[in-house]
Amino acid sequence: MNWGSPAEFFAMGGYALYVWGSFGACAALMIIEPILIRRRLNNVLRRLLRQRRAEQLDAGAAGAAAQPDQSQQQTPPTP
Repeated sequence: MNWGSPAEFFAMGGYALYVWGSFGACAALMIIEPILIRRRLNNVLRRLLRQRRAEQLDAGAAGAAAQPDQSQQQTPPTP
């Protein structure tokens, strides 16, 4: 197609609403998608970190429960 002026180009032969609407929607999605992916990645990393900390606390509590308290142990007298 040949356009005689910029106004004719932007009018797109009467299909401007469809063409520029599609272009705008595509551009918006290309901008929004990386933002949403980064947010999802940060949420997953935060959840994994929280889970790892919880497992470490559980392992530490289980280890402390398995070991007897040193103050309650009696040592035999030395001669």
